[in-house]
Amino acid sequence: MADESASGPNDAGRRAFGELEGDVLAVLWSEDHPLTPGEIHDALGSELAYTTVATVLARLHEKGLVDRVKDGRSHRYWATAGEADVASASFRSVLTRSHDRRALLQGFVQSLSTDDEAVLESLLADARRSRRSRGS
Repeated sequence: MADESASGPNDAGRRAFGELEGDVLAVLWSEDHPLTPGEIHDALGSELAYTTVATVLARLHEKGLVDRVKDGRSHRYWATAGEADVASASFRSVLTRSHDRRALLQGFVQSLSTDDEAVLESLLADARRSRRSRGS
């Protein structure tokens, strides 16, 4: 059975799997102080229910991606993981579950812009040099 939470071509208006968590984290990353669910809800500027934002925050807390402190009847949240760390872990998770890693990587590489390709080539060269200097 297909993952019903993943957006497809016929899912106009639906968020892609994990997109709401990413949107909430992006709000937290954009601020230099902890936010309440209400502040995050307002920053998202969408038609989401407040309870949806609160649920996403609770899930992110369970995953260790945000921390919180009690503030009255609510909590204030802040991200404990950086954007690059979250994206890297997410990509590694997808790659690990893939039955065809080559096809997955090929699709990713083909979707890159010319500028992104240049960055990727530079990062791969750096990684190779680092491995050689460690004697791996």
